[in-house]
Amino acid sequence: MSFQKILVGLAPTPANQIVFEAALELAIANNAQLFLFHSISADSMIAPPTFSGDLGLSPHLIEQAYQVEQIQIDNQTRYIKEYLTDLCEQAVQRGVRVESASQIDEPGRSLCKKAEEWDADLIIVGRRGRSGFAEALLGSVSNYVLHHSPCTVMVVQGQKKTESKLEEASVAETVASS
Repeated sequence: MSFQKILVGLAPTPANQIVFEAALELAIANNAQLFLFHSISADSMIAPPTFSGDLGLSPHLIEQAYQVEQIQIDNQTRYIKEYLTDLCEQAVQRGVRVESASQIDEPGRSLCKKAEEWDADLIIVGRRGRSGFAEALLGSVSNYVLHHSPCTVMVVQGQKKTESKLEEASVAETVASS
């Protein structure tokens, strides 16, 4: 199976470097185009408060808190753009055609929507390893994408699982050679 348009869901975490590297290698092997994508969760976006008087709080203090939050959001958005630009440069250096974007929306939903708009034939996402109650409570982008994607999905296991498997293999090898 050959892929020509690979959409990669990324966040600036160490585990996502593994996701990027897997996507880059697959793009090189298939002479495919990459689209690096990050979705800033709508939960992190805030609206100006309209209830300050109801709580007995000074409207001035509420406005200051809102401004600080807005600055943090602007900084986060700028950081994401720099992160994606850096990854694009790495891909270009390896001869891969690449573009990137970020937007404010729920990550799983926006990845599926972008895949459909861009006509991707593969989505690559990472997995943090949440399960059970944590996954039910916090949600899982990879799980959402698996169930709603318009194309094939590749889920790359997070760094922790990979490291622990390497450690287990090393321990097993040591025990076997003893």
